[in-house]
Amino acid sequence: MPHRNKVWIWWDSLSPVLKAVAIAFFVPLVVLNAWAISSIFDYFHSLLVIVAGASLLTFLLNYPVSYMQQHGATRGRSAIVVFLFTISVLLAIGVTLVPLALQQAQQLVVRLPDWIDSGQRQLILLNDQIEKAGFPVSLDVLADQITAPLKNQLQRLAGDILGLAVITVTSLLDVVLTLVLTFYLLQHSDRLWQSLVEWLPPRIRDPFSETLRLSFQNFFFSQLISSTSMGFVLTVIFLTLRVPFGLLFGLTIGTMALIPFGGSVGIALVSLLVALRDIGLGVEVLIASLIVQQIIENLIMPRVLGSFTGLNPVWVFVSILMGARVGGLLGVVVAVPIAVVIKSILVSLRSPHPTILVTTDPHPVTIGRSDSAELTKATDS
Repeated sequence: MPHRNKVWIWWDSLSPVLKAVAIAFFVPLVVLNAWAISSIFDYFHSLLVIVAGASLLTFLLNYPVSYMQQHGATRGRSAIVVFLFTISVLLAIGVTLVPLALQQAQQLVVRLPDWIDSGQRQLILLNDQIEKAGFPVSLDVLADQITAPLKNQLQRLAGDILGLAVITVTSLLDVVLTLVLTFYLLQHSDRLWQSLVEWLPPRIRDPFSETLRLSFQNFFFSQLISSTSMGFVLTVIFLTLRVPFGLLFGLTIGTMALIPFGGSVGIALVSLLVALRDIGLGVEVLIASLIVQQIIENLIMPRVLGSFTGLNPVWVFVSILMGARVGGLLGVVVAVPIAVVIKSILVSLRSPHPTILVTTDPHPVTIGRSDSAELTKATDS
């Protein structure tokens, strides 16, 4: 009989009543801990956002730094070169695309009432055509009930998004602190991480480190490649179709695609806005966006990075909601890779030979370090 984990032996020894009681005690503890984490995050929100933002930037920039190290450059020199190049790219984007996007956002806010009135007129014309065809359907009341609250909600949403963009751009102190911390983390991240994982038991230290690294790596790189590709391709398509505010809409969908399900929400929102002005153009935008999304997410991304989470879409959605409740936007960003790590730990506890698992591609993967354990793909929950 294969060796089983002691936790599962203890669990199987419990009666159904005791299992129910254990779950009843465990769930409130989880909720209490989540509430405590949320409270701590609210209290140290500004500091945690700076640290988390710098850590994520360091995580992404560490790959070109490591690549330069492998080709003979010192880490300090590599960090300086990569950091300066990143700053140059961000400045170029900030000088070229951001002002244009903000200008189009301001124009969109001004034109939204006219677009909503145009949508109401199109509904009335559609209602006339339906009545002429002999169908007993009336859209007049529906148009009045929808357009009035829709106008207020869209104007408020556009104003909030524009205000958030302005606040983000004007928070120069937080941006500067994040960049400075990123620069120092780039130079010393290896020693800092090693000092942190040394607190873990030796048996799980290396597997946990590799699992965490691969989870964040696969998630962020897949989302970054997907959102960048979607934003670029859709911007070109929108400009080709002469969609009003095509640059703004393309960048909006690409930015929202950084978050799972965000691309679909962005496509629906943009298609609705364009349909208010022209239903036919709105349908074209919707069809083109869905085709591009399906090609990138179902054909290109699996070939580039494989299945990068191994999570059921339901659990992905639940983890995003929980991350948003606990940590706001930052919680949404890190919710999925953290959920992957938690799932890997739970799967390893059920394994006859406990080891931390991570999903990287459809086949087992061996990390290219001598002290790393072989990681196998976890099945969908």
